[in-house]
Amino acid sequence: MIKIIVDMMGSDNGSAATKEGVRRFKKNHPDCELVLVGKLDELADMEGYEKIEANDTVGMCAGAMEVLRKKDASMVKAVKAAADPEMHADGVISAGGTGAFLSAATLILKKVPGVKRPCLVTAFPKLIDEGGYVTILDCGSSNENTPEELQQFAFMGSVYAQAVYGIEKPVVKLVANGTEDGKGSPVGKEAFALLKDDPKVNFQGNVEGNQLLTGAVDVAVCDGFTGNVLLKTTEGVAKMMGKEIKKAFTRNIFSKIGYLLSKKGFAEFTTKMNPKKTGGALLLGVNGVAVKAHGNSDGESFESALNVAYKLACNKVVEKLQEGFKE
Repeated sequence: MIKIIVDMMGSDNGSAATKEGVRRFKKNHPDCELVLVGKLDELADMEGYEKIEANDTVGMCAGAMEVLRKKDASMVKAVKAAADPEMHADGVISAGGTGAFLSAATLILKKVPGVKRPCLVTAFPKLIDEGGYVTILDCGSSNENTPEELQQFAFMGSVYAQAVYGIEKPVVKLVANGTEDGKGSPVGKEAFALLKDDPKVNFQGNVEGNQLLTGAVDVAVCDGFTGNVLLKTTEGVAKMMGKEIKKAFTRNIFSKIGYLLSKKGFAEFTTKMNPKKTGGALLLGVNGVAVKAHGNSDGESFESALNVAYKLACNKVVEKLQEGFKE
């Protein structure tokens, strides 16, 4: 049975959102054991779950040392429970501050031997008929990276895409300002040279931002600063398009009729581009499944983040990474 430790206090929307997400997830995954960490009085209505009491939270801008000093914080207790061998936990999830969660997971769970720097990985839908997802990393665990770290991100992203999406030989590309071999940032150019001769990944050169969602790549590699800007810009464009499409189809009676005729197609598009469906990002490269849910998680997005953690644990992504870095 899969066992996941859940920080119930991290969401900006309070424990009501995380409780709804837990209930929705548990309904579809009775085989998964969830351990809830938070204020016991707030969790009194959550019957049938193991609980760990915590009465504090970690601030959004907390540094690594401050995180460790917050011994009664739900996030810290959740990560420590995931690291405790006696808990036999497969993963941990939190909607708390990204920096704090990355610090806690890295310091407590510790890096997989051989990993230079863990990274945040998320997925976006491919807007093509056959569907699927493109794995993007790093999405913001750090602002600067070395060429060697980008090379490792490529390998970790390949393992992730193989395990989660069943892609036998994922196409890996570097995010750059052109598809030609000489394009990219100075760090990107050095990473290109390393990846070109790396037999562990199916490296196919560079990819531009406008090709990321068209099926041209399975694993897109970039530094954390670029990845975070890319992630938030894409989410912003998706929201803007949704609003503009709604405005266009409610302009008059004729546009409303047009909407009714096209409703199914637009519903499918909206579902594809909805950030709530991905739920969050995985910190890849630590000894455990560590999923960072959206800070403004509601019940639906927190359920999606739990689905991510469950799928990663079932597919033994961490174990596969550990084996890969041994080789």
